[in-house]
Amino acid sequence: MSSSLTHLFEPLKIRHLSIKNRIFSTGHDTTMPTDGTINERLLAYHQARIDGGVGMIVLQVSGVHESARYTTHLLMATDDGCVEGYRKMAQMCHEQDCAVVGQIFHPGREIMEAGEGLLAVAYSASAVPNERFHVMPKPLNQKMIDEISAGYVQAARYMHEAGMDGVEFVASHGYLPAQFMNTQVNLREDQYGGSLENRLRFSVDILQAIREATSDDFIIGMRISADEQDASGLAADEVLQITQALEPHLDYVNLTLGTSASLGGAMHIAPPMAFKAGYVAEQTKIFKDHLNIPVLIAGRINQPQDANVIIEKGQADMCGMTRALICDPKMPQKAADNQFDDIRACIGCNQACIGHFHKGQPISCIQHPQTGREQQYGQLAQAQQTKKVMVIGGGPAGMKAALIAAQRGHQVSLYEQASQLGGQALLAQNLSRRSEFGGLITNLKQALSHQDVSIHLNTPVDAALIQAQQPDEVLLATGAVPYERALEAQDDSVQRLNAWQYLQGASLKGKSVLITDWRCDWIAPGIAESLVKQGFDVTVAINGLCLGETLPLYVRDDLSATAHRLGIRLLHNSRLYGFDAGTVYLQHNTSAEAIELEGIDSIITCDGHVAKDELGEVLEDMGIPLYRLGDCNTPRTAEEAIYEGLKYAAMI
Repeated sequence: MSSSLTHLFEPLKIRHLSIKNRIFSTGHDTTMPTDGTINERLLAYHQARIDGGVGMIVLQVSGVHESARYTTHLLMATDDGCVEGYRKMAQMCHEQDCAVVGQIFHPGREIMEAGEGLLAVAYSASAVPNERFHVMPKPLNQKMIDEISAGYVQAARYMHEAGMDGVEFVASHGYLPAQFMNTQVNLREDQYGGSLENRLRFSVDILQAIREATSDDFIIGMRISADEQDASGLAADEVLQITQALEPHLDYVNLTLGTSASLGGAMHIAPPMAFKAGYVAEQTKIFKDHLNIPVLIAGRINQPQDANVIIEKGQADMCGMTRALICDPKMPQKAADNQFDDIRACIGCNQACIGHFHKGQPISCIQHPQTGREQQYGQLAQAQQTKKVMVIGGGPAGMKAALIAAQRGHQVSLYEQASQLGGQALLAQNLSRRSEFGGLITNLKQALSHQDVSIHLNTPVDAALIQAQQPDEVLLATGAVPYERALEAQDDSVQRLNAWQYLQGASLKGKSVLITDWRCDWIAPGIAESLVKQGFDVTVAINGLCLGETLPLYVRDDLSATAHRLGIRLLHNSRLYGFDAGTVYLQHNTSAEAIELEGIDSIITCDGHVAKDELGEVLEDMGIPLYRLGDCNTPRTAEEAIYEGLKYAAMI
């Protein structure tokens, strides 16, 4: 190894353990466990990151008590049946000099779901409700405190017995230990409330007991939010005081931002694309300056160069790069070998990682759908027979299909009618605060540059070209075009454009703009933000409950916050009907009552797309084996397009 990132690849000592580099995967839910224990799918997921050279893995949370089940798919460390899974994980990590730590966890009032669709019984320091999940907890009595505390200690014993390197006590994001720490949540008048010493008693008793129950070389860390980013949450000065008080009981502190208790605070759990890369480091350096134990941080650190600078500046000792590793498990090794252009950089879209988790599905990545599907696609077999493969369409689906087909040994030609590859992603990157979306295309183009793929730009495909090429198989990825819905319009008093026309540079008439938002995704809000910043007066008619309704939660909530700050007018549950003489007519889609808007100059419609599949029927008539990918199947998102590029190219 001769990486130019000398700080990132310097070993780090935590207690007895020397960790080979400063990159770690933070504890994050994967939705892969099915019975509360580590299964083969989860092992395969982490094996990919171990193979890629990560220095340390922190496992997803393990519940320490039956009341800790904040979702139906977390790990549980409440009986000795968990030990074998932890042992397999530890052995797998240690075989490749990777450290591994398990998170021990109780959410308190922060409970998302319970089994069978019922609401859970929730506990906290006091009966103070959270805002995000609308949970009113029951105050913990001494018997329950003793049970839960013993559960933390027993979970640590199991992990120690299994050969794990340590445990991480989870006090981040407003979970149970933080609820005891927070004067706005802990209203107790007993030995656990009031003074800082009392509010830390719950944590101190547990941490001391873990040390006594394990061994001197067993690592005990703590994850905590450096600032919960909420008016009712722990502020940075309070957290610094807390970490200093707990420092004698800890081997490291792992800092993040935000809280699960509110929509605004929760955005920092997995900050989306709109947040500045590495922004967390600006708020955590004070901890590095005041603590004498290693300080680990995480939050939108998606490039190894950024992580190296953070460590060089003394802002942290180690960088959590979880989504970067989800997107490219081989990122550490590529960085160690100075292959920076080959790193598939995370774009912070949140769609298939935490977006899947919030849907109760195993996590993945829109750019790298092999993530979470390692058992199926982790090692793609070479094709038994080399075939002549024609890929029609150079958007994300076609590019991924060409890449995978070529990697498997096929002779691949890619045809795109436009002058550059990228498809709709080229438009998406023009939206306000979505420029990183273009990285999806940059990453695919870089990967294609290493393969023998014949790329033909400015080349429309018709039956004659297909006949001339005589392909053995065709992967059709011709995409979609904007849906143009019929409107009642008596004149041209109001200009009408679709989203593509605006993003391609069409000029707008007047200053008052209505944007229709049928899909409830990021297109309409992105255009609205751009227009308001240019001085336009903007209204968004949302055909749904809220802005960004179909998007990952933290992306949705960030869009909502930005729209409020910018003063964008939002009409919910409304559909466009027509216009005349400068008046636009809409209909409320639940009450069916009319809505009239006066003085609208221009309408930009974000009404979705229709599949472009004319060539599909031609190919079927020609009898050529055909796979349809992405939007030409039915218009969806880049995630489905890239996944189908992988799926069908792997079948040839």
